[in-house]
Amino acid sequence: MPPPAADIRHPPWTILAVAALGLAGGVLMLVGALIDHGLQFGFDRAILLWVRGGVAHGVPPGPAWLTRSILDITALGGPTVLVLVAAATAGLLIVQRHWLTLALVLGGTISGSLVVTAVKALIGRTRPAVTDHLVAAYDASFPSGHAANSACVYLTLALLLLQITEHRAVRRYGLGAALLLVAAIGFSRVYLGVHWPSDVLAGWTFGGLWAVAWWALGAALRVRVAHRRGAR
Repeated sequence: MPPPAADIRHPPWTILAVAALGLAGGVLMLVGALIDHGLQFGFDRAILLWVRGGVAHGVPPGPAWLTRSILDITALGGPTVLVLVAAATAGLLIVQRHWLTLALVLGGTISGSLVVTAVKALIGRTRPAVTDHLVAAYDASFPSGHAANSACVYLTLALLLLQITEHRAVRRYGLGAALLLVAAIGFSRVYLGVHWPSDVLAGWTFGGLWAVAWWALGAALRVRVAHRRGAR
């Protein structure tokens, strides 16, 4: 007996979710293990100096407002702002009774942050000393918490909200805005001298795959709910 048409149309969302989760964790642990064993990326030092105009110490080149703006941008990837954004989104979902999306948002953002914290403690990479740090940073360097957590939060929110938003233009705008914001936050960490570029790349990769995994999980659950309702 052939499967229902709905089963043919939909991709294997659950498999995609598990694969994305495994790939996200695998990439982070593999790169982290290589760094822990002494691997150094040649582009790290070159990019840090290039971003700061070849200035290793002192005030970076360019207008003062640029540095102030980058300090504001980097704060958007800090734990305080990310918690507030996730909490505000959760409140909106509660008001609108989107319980499935609420559970996915909380599960995706909280679990992603826990993984990043655990890997930081496990790898313990030191912060770069190539250029002066323009902000204080005390914990381990790999992966960039700002890059990884901002991707986990903003991209997970954007992708999951796509599933309950009807207007295509709104979906495109939301996803595009999230991508630009995550990119700007990651760049700010390199400009400020507190992260190696490889820290940021690893954070982006992990956070992006983590968001895709929870988006796919959401799609799988919505298909299952739709099937159950159709069978009644």
